[in-house]
Amino acid sequence: MVVDTELTDEEVNRIFRALADATRRDIVRRTLVDEVSVSQLAESYDMSFAAVQKHVAVLEEASLVTKEARGRERMVRGAPDRIRQAQRLLDQFEQLWRSRIDRLDALLGEPAQNEEPVREHPKLENKKSNENEKG
Repeated sequence: MVVDTELTDEEVNRIFRALADATRRDIVRRTLVDEVSVSQLAESYDMSFAAVQKHVAVLEEASLVTKEARGRERMVRGAPDRIRQAQRLLDQFEQLWRSRIDRLDALLGEPAQNEEPVREHPKLENKKSNENEKG
């Protein structure tokens, strides 16, 4: 279920699949601060250059980063607008769940006027009564 009408289900899936990986989240974080080359990114991780390129490609497919050729370098820049879209989506999910929890709290709250309070099973009540007499 997608709440945000700006994003399709497939776009939401791509965004959260991309952000599910710690290395990709770190790449997004770094590229939101400053433009970074793929080579510089590769130096920062204990993996091959090709593996870093694949991570960047996943992020690019989710529109979380953009990649631009500059001479021999491929510069990667984070996409703050896409991050804001993801944040709005998460905020909407939070609101949805908070309203569900509020309704559940109301249902589990005080019994209606014509209802009797829920009582424990008689054996449990007797056991508690005996424990109180001993203590």
